[in-house]
Amino acid sequence: MSEHVINVLFLCTGNSARSILAEAILNKDGAGRFHAFSAGSQPKGVINPFTIKVLESRGYPTDGLRLKSWEEFAGAGAPVMDFVFTVCDNAAGETCPVWPGQPMTAHWGIEDPAAVQGTDIRKEAAFDMAFYYLERRISLFRNLPLKSLDQLTLAARLRGIGQTEGAASRSPHVA
Repeated sequence: MSEHVINVLFLCTGNSARSILAEAILNKDGAGRFHAFSAGSQPKGVINPFTIKVLESRGYPTDGLRLKSWEEFAGAGAPVMDFVFTVCDNAAGETCPVWPGQPMTAHWGIEDPAAVQGTDIRKEAAFDMAFYYLERRISLFRNLPLKSLDQLTLAARLRGIGQTEGAASRSPHVA
């Protein structure tokens, strides 16, 4: 019998940088144990080109990555999520849809690399840092003994991952 693939949704407001990075990282590093998705409350027009550049420079596939509204994952026929993580403070502060299956949620805020001004070198460095923080958090998540943790312990561990190095400066309430 095959093992259940764990569905994870990463949310951000624009779905053009952090949530896309997280989706690509977990889909590759999750080695088939996880199926990651990303979405935004107000998706921007295109994926930020630095998102694609950073992923490709590290050998992460970018085919099939696209902007998606979080409504795509709240309706009938949507994949049932096991976990939903907000990766930006704005999305964490918004009223999210009701997710089918009542997934566990946590806030893993990362500063917005797309907000960095200046040279392309400076912008790319911000995306590199966001990738690093997300990769670290996703690694911690992937290595949790998910089957052996009770719900309260798992919830605390997920919140703890969101407080690791790189946490955004604000700490919004997350339902």
